[in-house]
Amino acid sequence: MEPNRSRARSALALAALLGLAGITHFTRPKYYDAIVPRALPGTPRQWTYASGAAELALATAVAAPRTRRLGGLAAAAFFVAVFPANVKMALDFRSKSPKARALAYGRLPLQIPLVAWAWKVAKAAP
Repeated sequence: MEPNRSRARSALALAALLGLAGITHFTRPKYYDAIVPRALPGTPRQWTYASGAAELALATAVAAPRTRRLGGLAAAAFFVAVFPANVKMALDFRSKSPKARALAYGRLPLQIPLVAWAWKVAKAAP
């Protein structure tokens, strides 16, 4: 496969992931409300909707070649910014079932490849 085609596919896959995640913030907001750190001002639902809208905007930016570099950099920053929600989820799930705990704890190291993927998309952008 051509390098440019592979890079475009990677960017579109990242855009799809961001878009799907963004949509679920609006279709299943209670799940996200529960992991919003309470130290943030406003209501958890406001943060759920704001982060969902941000993911949709990032998906759009990453999908478009003209904005891909900026979108990739912003996506990398976004993945870092939402890490506290994953920490909160892991702490909240300490007394849940082993399967639920594994899901919550598994999200923590998952942020590293997500940040790296977004960074790679940004650096490979035209």
